[in-house]
Amino acid sequence: MAKLREVKKRIKAVGNIQRITKTMQMIATAKFQASVRRTQATQPFTRKVAEIAGELAGAGGQIEHPLLTGPTKPTGRILVLVLTSNRGLAGAYNANTLRTASAFLRTVAGKQIDLEVVGKKGTAYFRFSGRPIQKSYTQFTDKPAYEEVEKIAASYITAFEAGRYDAVYVAYTQFVSNAKQTPRVQQLLPMEPPKTASIRKQAGYQPVYEFSPDPQTLLGALLPLTIKSQLFQAFNDAVVSEQISRMVAMKAATDNSQKLVRGLRRQFNRARQAQITTELTEIIGGAAALQ
Repeated sequence: MAKLREVKKRIKAVGNIQRITKTMQMIATAKFQASVRRTQATQPFTRKVAEIAGELAGAGGQIEHPLLTGPTKPTGRILVLVLTSNRGLAGAYNANTLRTASAFLRTVAGKQIDLEVVGKKGTAYFRFSGRPIQKSYTQFTDKPAYEEVEKIAASYITAFEAGRYDAVYVAYTQFVSNAKQTPRVQQLLPMEPPKTASIRKQAGYQPVYEFSPDPQTLLGALLPLTIKSQLFQAFNDAVVSEQISRMVAMKAATDNSQKLVRGLRRQFNRARQAQITTELTEIIGGAAALQ
C-alpha cells in the first residue's frame, strides 16, 4: 500500500509539472510570434542602412570618419557587450551565447577588456567565473525599447570617438530562421562595410551618386544611425532566439513528462495487480485453514 501511495504521488507531481511546462510552452510560442514579427520588420531597414553607408563611404572617395577608421592612437582597450536572458528554462540558449563570448574573450586576452552584460544569467556567469563586469543591464524585457538601446549605442559611439576604445563588439545569438539561430560576435565599431557593398566593389559595380550635402556630412548623420540600428537588431534577434529555445525546451519537457506518466501508470497498475493477487491468496488461504 505504501508503494502504491508513493507511485500515485509521483504521478500527480509529474502531472503538475507537465501542466506548467505546457503553459510555459504556449506563452513562449505567443511571445515568439510577436518578437519574430518585430525582428523581421527591422531587418530590411538595418541591412539597407548599413549597405547605403558602405556604398556612400566607397563612392565618396577617401573619406575618413572616426566610426570607420577607429582611433588614431590605439589604446589597447576594447569593449564587449554580451546579450543573455534574465530568465532560465531556455534550453542551451544562454550556454551557447556565453560559450561563444568566452571563446572570443580568450582570443583577445592580450587587450584590456571592458565587459558589459545584458541579462541576469550572463551577469551571474561572469561573476562566478571571476571576470569583472563594468556594467550590467537587467531592465530589458521581451520587447526591448529602441530608446533604451539607443542610449547604450550613443554612449559607445561617444567613447569610441573620444579614443577610449579601439573596438566595440557585441556577442549575441543571431536569428537566421525558425530552425537556425547562430551565436556570434559582431564588431560594432569601427563599422565594417557590409558584404553586399564589398561584393559589388569586387565585381566592378560603382553606383553613381550626386551628394547633397557632401558625403562627409551625410556619413556623419548616417553612421551613428547604422550603429544604433545594428545594436537594436542584435537585441531583437536575441529575444527571438531566447523564445525559440524556451519553446523547444518546454515542448521537450512536456513530451518527457508524458512518457514518465505513462511509465508510472504502468508501474502503478502492476503494483495494484500484485496487491490484489496477494489479498486473494490470503483470503483463499484463510478459508482453506477454516475447513
